[in-house]
Amino acid sequence: MSILSIFLFLNAVVFSAHGLPSAELPAFREAPAFRNGRECPKTTWLSSLNNYHDPSIIHIAMTLDATYLRGSVAGVLSVLQHAACPENVVFHFIATHRRADLRRTITSTFPYQTFHLYHFNTDLVKGKISSSIRRALDQPLNYARIYLADLLPMSVRRIIYFDSDLILVDDVAKLWNINLGAHVLGAPEYCHANFTNYFNSRFWSNSACAASLRGRRPCYFNTGVMVIDLGKWREGKYTERLEYWMKVQKKYRIYELGSLPPFLLVFAGDVEGVGHRWNQHGLGGDNLEGLCRDLHPGPVSLLHWSGKGKPWLRLDSKRPCPLDYLWAPYDLYRHSSLFCDS
Repeated sequence: MSILSIFLFLNAVVFSAHGLPSAELPAFREAPAFRNGRECPKTTWLSSLNNYHDPSIIHIAMTLDATYLRGSVAGVLSVLQHAACPENVVFHFIATHRRADLRRTITSTFPYQTFHLYHFNTDLVKGKISSSIRRALDQPLNYARIYLADLLPMSVRRIIYFDSDLILVDDVAKLWNINLGAHVLGAPEYCHANFTNYFNSRFWSNSACAASLRGRRPCYFNTGVMVIDLGKWREGKYTERLEYWMKVQKKYRIYELGSLPPFLLVFAGDVEGVGHRWNQHGLGGDNLEGLCRDLHPGPVSLLHWSGKGKPWLRLDSKRPCPLDYLWAPYDLYRHSSLFCDS
């Protein structure tokens, strides 16, 4: 092989910052067209009209990258398939790289769906991210949820944030319509949590840090499913509050779990509780081994493979967990075997 051939080969397999070959994105089958029923209100969404607000539109934010694209596509399909008014759903996708490729992928997979794609400038978190227990938690895009109020137009006053490793099996309108009351954020929360699991000894030995949680209800919530009042978020400057704890972490290293601890430090005990059915999380196991897990007791509206194990990887490796088969029907990935003549 000539030197030129070797050079071209190496360039063809250069890996992106998110671990997949930069020349490739997964290919997907086109999703069906999902249409509104007669009972659905007519809507108008023009993102350029920053002061126009249509309360009948459901706004959903998700991140897009090469590594989790297959999960994101499955999540979008699940939302549309179970929505009573799918044409009233607008997706707001956040990406750092390869936005043109990602836009083409979403357009070809969901040609009838309204969506917008925003650039997340990784300089916003430059110097604020510390290494954590799992590499995926260290990616700048994992912190984009902190900046939704800045990325999205002012006309978006409420947003549902979804991680890219979940599926819905219920109408998202039920989650959208929860009453946040005076709260900025709504999520399924789990009280009587042991916060010593989320912060290390340096946090608890620092009197100022420890005092930040004193007197507050010990309630954990998973940040992969959140309903956020963006108006209140902007008024309360919550992005700056979260950034403060990121800076403290960078200086003192008080936790090991990525973007979750800052949310707990700012919001724990001050969240509008949502039914646990809306985040059956932890299906990906823990952050180290990703072992199989069962569902929590009770009804299910959303299944969330938080943790190390992802259903598409386990299915492809022929080592799926039982619950991964619930994710499989939403997988639009176009397997290369479909094109084989043999």
